[in-house]
Order: sequence, then C-alpha cells, then structure tokens
Amino acid sequence: MQIDYLGFLFFPIFGFGFILYFLPSIIAFARSKRDSASILILNLLLGWTAIGWVIALIWSVKTDVPVISR
Repeated sequence: MQIDYLGFLFFPIFGFGFILYFLPSIIAFARSKRDSASILILNLLLGWTAIGWVIALIWSVKTDVPVISR
C-alpha cells in the first residue's frame, strides 16, 4: 500500500504560493486602495520579478494622499 504524498502536499503548497504571489493585490483590495486595479496589473505582469513584487507590495501598503478637488 503506497500513499501518494506528492499529491497530498501539492494543493497546500500551490495555494500558499498563489496567495503569497498575489499578496500585494490582496492587501490593496482589502484596504480599498484607489489604484488597486493598477496594483493588480503590476503584480500580475511583473510580480514574478522580485523588484516588481516589492514595488507592488510597497504601493499597496502606502497610504493614499487625499485628492484636492477645485
């Protein structure tokens, strides 16, 4: 009787990696950021690079500056 450990561990590791990859986008949508769609696009297209992921993360946790309307 052989237990398939690879199949058992695939989904938790894949799910954790998926959440970690899109963490900046998740934070942006949770905080209702004004530029959350732009953060999602940056995260989707350049998140595989470490620089793109860090920029998206910093952008998502940065506070929005109020817009002054005239």
